Amino acid sequence: MRAGKLDRIITIDRVTTTVDEYGTPVEGWSTVTTVRAQRVKLTTDEFLRAFGTTSEAVAVFRIRHMDGLTLADRVTCDGETFDLKAVEPLGRREGLELRCVAQGAGA
Repeated sequence: MRAGKLDRIITIDRVTTTVDEYGTPVEGWSTVTTVRAQRVKLTTDEFLRAFGTTSEAVAVFRIRHMDGLTLADRVTCDGETFDLKAVEPLGRREGLELRCVAQGAGA
């Protein structure tokens, strides 16, 4: 993976549960890491094949390999938040392709 193509900075967040002063569990998001990424453009053909006909905003990010990402995590890039739909390995621990859908899209 060439460093020059990693031209975006993304934040990967994970749901955490804390207890407020009244003893009630409260869910929130905490940052797992901030990494450099490449945003990949999908062709219409790939979009339809991957997610079917829909009005959801889809984004694909490529990052260097890291362990521990799950589909419960989310990605934030340029002020836009995306839910992870797939985490695909690239090569042998070379990188990851994060397939995402914008939160609130199509609703």
